[in-house]
Amino acid sequence: MPLVVIVGCQWGDEGKGKVIDFLAHDADLVARYQGGNNAGHTVIVDGRRCVLHLIPSGILHPNLKCLIGGGVVVDPQALVEEVQALEASGVEVRPRLFVSETAHLIMPYHRKLDHMMEARRGANKIGTTGRGIGCAYADKVARQGIRALDLRDKDRFVNKVKTFSPYYQHLFQSYGEDPWRVDEVVDEVWRYRDDIAPLIVDGPTMINGMLRGGAKVLAEGAQGILLDLDFGTYPFVTSSNPSPGGVCTGLGISPREVTRVVGVVKAYSTRVGAGPFVTELDEPIGPKLREWGAEFGATTGRPRRCGWFDCVALRRSLQIGGITHLALMKLDVLDRLDEIKVCTHYIIGGKRVDMLPFGLENIDEAEPIYETFPGWESTLGAARSFEELPEAARRYVLALEEFVGARMDFISVGPDRKETIFRSKELFVV
Repeated sequence: MPLVVIVGCQWGDEGKGKVIDFLAHDADLVARYQGGNNAGHTVIVDGRRCVLHLIPSGILHPNLKCLIGGGVVVDPQALVEEVQALEASGVEVRPRLFVSETAHLIMPYHRKLDHMMEARRGANKIGTTGRGIGCAYADKVARQGIRALDLRDKDRFVNKVKTFSPYYQHLFQSYGEDPWRVDEVVDEVWRYRDDIAPLIVDGPTMINGMLRGGAKVLAEGAQGILLDLDFGTYPFVTSSNPSPGGVCTGLGISPREVTRVVGVVKAYSTRVGAGPFVTELDEPIGPKLREWGAEFGATTGRPRRCGWFDCVALRRSLQIGGITHLALMKLDVLDRLDEIKVCTHYIIGGKRVDMLPFGLENIDEAEPIYETFPGWESTLGAARSFEELPEAARRYVLALEEFVGARMDFISVGPDRKETIFRSKELFVV
C-alpha cells in the first residue's frame, strides 16, 4: 500500500507542515523519520495557528495515528510539553501518538555542550538552535546514546548515565565549566518518564505491520535536503538525513515500500543560520519578503534570510531526492512585487554551473545569473485552480518548471488549508 514521503527541497522551512496536513486526511499513519525539536511545522486551519516541533503534523486529524521514528532524537521535556499544549487546546494526543523505542534521547548535557561548542566557534558558528540535536546524534554514532527503551527500567537508565558521566565531566572541565551531578541529570529526565513510557513501541514492527495490513502512510522529515548531513551545504547542515534516504533508516522500512516522494519548495528561498546562500537579498527586497512571508523560525523565532528562487540548488535536491511531485508554497508572498527574479545558474571560475556544487562555502566565488519576470501585483488567495491565477503568476510557475524539469502539482496561495491549488488531484491521493 502507499507510503508517500514529504521532503523539503531547500534549507527547511518550506511549508511541509501544510502539505502534510492537507494530505493526511486520507492517511492512516503519519511517521516522522529524523530530526529533533530544532524544527517546527506550522499548520493553519480555519485561521487557527498550530506549531509542531516533534509530533507529526497529522496529529491534527482526529482519526490518525502518529509515530516518532527511531531516526528522531527526542527531548523528553519538549515532547511532554508539546503533548500537554496540544491536549490543552482540545487535540486528543495520547491514544494516537507513539514513540519508537530506538529513538535516542536528548539529555541535559547535550544541550549544555551544544551551547558551549557554538560559543567557541566564534565567527565560524554553524547556527545551531542550541537544543542539543547534533550532540545527541554524535553520542548515537559514538555508541554512547540513551534510547527511549531505556526509560522502561530506572536501574538501566541510571547505570548508563553513570557510565557516560566521566566523559562529559572531563569535557566540561576542559571548557572551564562547573561539574555536574549524575543524580541531577537523572532527576531532570526521569520526571517525564511516566508520560513517555506508555507511548513507547517497537516502531518498525508497528509501521511494517500497518503497511502489510493495507494502511496508507505519510513519512515526514524535518529541515530540507540542502541541510542533509551527507549531501547538504556541509558543514552548515543538520545532523541527520532529511533526504528520502533517511526514511528507511529512520523508520525501519524497506526502500521498496516508498511509492511517491513529494518535494516541497517555496516560491522564493530562505535559510536560517549560517552557511552559503547565493541568492540572498539585502535591502529592500529581503526584509520585505521576511515581513510578508512571516519568515521567522517556528521553533526559535530567528529571522530567516530571504532570497530569490534558486534553480541551481533545487536541481541538486531533485537529483538526490528522487522527487516525483513538487509542491510550490507561499506563491502569494510575491503578490506585491512588480518584478521577480529567478536564479537559473551560477558562474564560478568563469564557468557556467547548473547544479549546486559540493564544498561551496564562500559565496563570493559564485555569481548568480538571473532571469527577470513581471510580477502580478494582485492577491492570489481566492484562486482555486491554476487557470484562476493571473497570467504573470502562471508564467512564473511554468518557467520554474521548465528551469528545473519538474512539475508543480500543488500550489499554495495562502497559509490556510483551503488556500491551495491542485493541478493533478489524483497524484495526491495517498
